[in-house]
Amino acid sequence: MRRCLFALVLSLLSTIVFGQSNIVVLGDSLSAGYGIDIGQGWISLIQRRLQTAAPGYTIINESISGDTSAGGLARLEPILTKYQPKVILLELGANDGLRGLPLSQLKDNLGQIIHQVQITGAKVLLLGMRIPPNYGRRFVDGFYRVYPQLAQELNVPYVPFIMEDIALVKDLMQPDGLHPNAKAQPLIADKVWRHLHLLIQLKK
Repeated sequence: MRRCLFALVLSLLSTIVFGQSNIVVLGDSLSAGYGIDIGQGWISLIQRRLQTAAPGYTIINESISGDTSAGGLARLEPILTKYQPKVILLELGANDGLRGLPLSQLKDNLGQIIHQVQITGAKVLLLGMRIPPNYGRRFVDGFYRVYPQLAQELNVPYVPFIMEDIALVKDLMQPDGLHPNAKAQPLIADKVWRHLHLLIQLKK
């Protein structure tokens, strides 16, 4: 009896985690919950909304603090194989910008990620990033343009800078001035949800 129950539990877990209703977040510290309790993060808040609005979907956080677009590309294949997601939320690039890496490299890496996801039949929601203005206007503007350019060229929806109206508000940021605090997480969740909800509806 215990063996049968154990097998049933494994089967249910397999359906939840490895089924065709997974949403995977491929991101960096902004999604990994840096500096806050993970349960307060925007991904956890979206998971709670999914339980009510789209209970057939589960969100899985594959974000790593400090990750770059190259790092995301390098670990993408096993993630796609393991979870077989319907949707990838792509939140990478900020660390590329902060390290002053070439914009052509950023665009190429993100483009390869999107292309590989699309080959599987999954959808991509691209989350736009910005970097501080002290990197120079030309580089900063060029960095931000990478996201709408990719969205148009590869026909994917994207969310303009998820930290808009947050990044310059001291009360919503951690002391480092780079990471949003717990108060900001519902605002980020709202921005992402508005686009994700439409994407899920299209796939039902």
